Amino acid sequence: MKRVGFLLVFCLLLSSVAYGAELKIGYVDLQKALNESEGGKKAKADLDEIIKAKQLLIDKKGKELERLKEELDKQSALLSDEARKARQDALDKKMRDFQRFVQDAQAEVKKREAEFTDELLKDLRKIIEGIGKEGHYVLILERVEGFILYADKAIDLTDEVIKRYNEKMKDAK
Repeated sequence: MKRVGFLLVFCLLLSSVAYGAELKIGYVDLQKALNESEGGKKAKADLDEIIKAKQLLIDKKGKELERLKEELDKQSALLSDEARKARQDALDKKMRDFQRFVQDAQAEVKKREAEFTDELLKDLRKIIEGIGKEGHYVLILERVEGFILYADKAIDLTDEVIKRYNEKMKDAK
């Protein structure tokens, strides 16, 4: 996949030199834009609230399970084998329910994070496309670890993307 990308860039370079056109290339660090834009900060805060709420429920249910286990341990010697087995089975069922609850909470958090990220990325890509058209860029790349080994900061469009996104958010309010 990387070879195809490099081949594409190489062909663009050759074609622009052949036609005498100005070759304008830029790059954007989408991870930085996600983390530093107002929308990204808001999404992170919203996600943190969801995580805290889920964690409170998990802690509450966990303490209840611990209390039930302690009760069973204390009363174990006083209970008949049948009663002890019945209580242990009930505790085991509650433990499985608790584990499922934790897994569901984690899955919900991941899903919400993906939704926030996808929504932000759509907006950022529209802004990047606008910058590309306005600035007559031939190519705007995403700065990804290992893909762009070196690039002059002069062609880094990340701050401009963040600025325009934040302005768009203010205008939307």
